[in-house]
Amino acid sequence: MTFITDLETELRQNSNAELAIPMENYMKNNFSFLGIKTDNRRAILKTNWHKHKEEVQTNFRTICWELFQKKEREFHQCAIDILVKEIKKKYVLEDIQLIEKMLVTNSWWDSVDTIAKFILGGYLQQFPKEINVVIERFSNSKNRWLNRSAILFQLSYKEKTDFDLLKAECEKHKESKEFFIQKAIGWALRDYSRFNPKGVFEYVNATNLKPLSQREALRNIK
Repeated sequence: MTFITDLETELRQNSNAELAIPMENYMKNNFSFLGIKTDNRRAILKTNWHKHKEEVQTNFRTICWELFQKKEREFHQCAIDILVKEIKKKYVLEDIQLIEKMLVTNSWWDSVDTIAKFILGGYLQQFPKEINVVIERFSNSKNRWLNRSAILFQLSYKEKTDFDLLKAECEKHKESKEFFIQKAIGWALRDYSRFNPKGVFEYVNATNLKPLSQREALRNIK
């Protein structure tokens, strides 16, 4: 696709090996980086997006998946930026297949958290009848990133959060020794505490959560 070709050419032209080193270190060397700072990356994406607007709008799912399979992290970040904007109010039932693929491909907290909150969360708002099936499958998976997504997908729901469902996910995973799961439980509860501090406080005090989850959950409750 012309858009991907032009985007990749410009990103590689702006690569910086010196900047890439600390970026890779920050991500525990799980990914290669071109060494492009966020503002510059987004400016390059915006220019090429505008240039190929019709192509992107028509083929954004295919474009995002192709970008997400490339080696360097900047391509993954571009894919997520595109998908968050283009898929809004355009979800189709089959999109859960793409969402799940992106959650388990090149996975780390930065990509998973954005996809869970803004893409999976949006999908399940549009198709609420799919919540039980999708979240049960993700929650029961042996993949920690799908587990984390099942806990975090309601982050954008605010006061409309299904607290019973959130508590059920916390209960299911509260014994996990996995850092990213403990952190997710605390984060999801802390986020919801903005709307129901009493409920979160009572739940945490009545539940034997891991110390990390408990600290994170109560951080903003006085």
